[in-house]
Amino acid sequence: MNEGFGLVVRFTLKGETAATAFDALCVATLRGIASLEPGTLIYVSHVPEGEPLVRVFYELYADRAAFKAHEEQPHTQRFLAERGQYLSDVEVTFLNAVAGKATSRP
Repeated sequence: MNEGFGLVVRFTLKGETAATAFDALCVATLRGIASLEPGTLIYVSHVPEGEPLVRVFYELYADRAAFKAHEEQPHTQRFLAERGQYLSDVEVTFLNAVAGKATSRP
């Protein structure tokens, strides 16, 4: 499995108010991703069980070029510019596919 380029991002939020605002920013960003990014295959925000102030993003792109295109979008640039006010920490792990199962693309 050599297709795809992914990452996992773990965001730690400053508090409940920050978490609510961060989630709203994510919803607005996801609208742009869903409608404008065919190379973004998966982009999901998760709340880990027992960690209400943490968000974990799983992102999968068709390739590095699709990730680069995602990073250049106005909705992503807005997210990157505004997210810091809500965060106390962020960890990014880049992933290269080795093996796995993927559903067929439409």
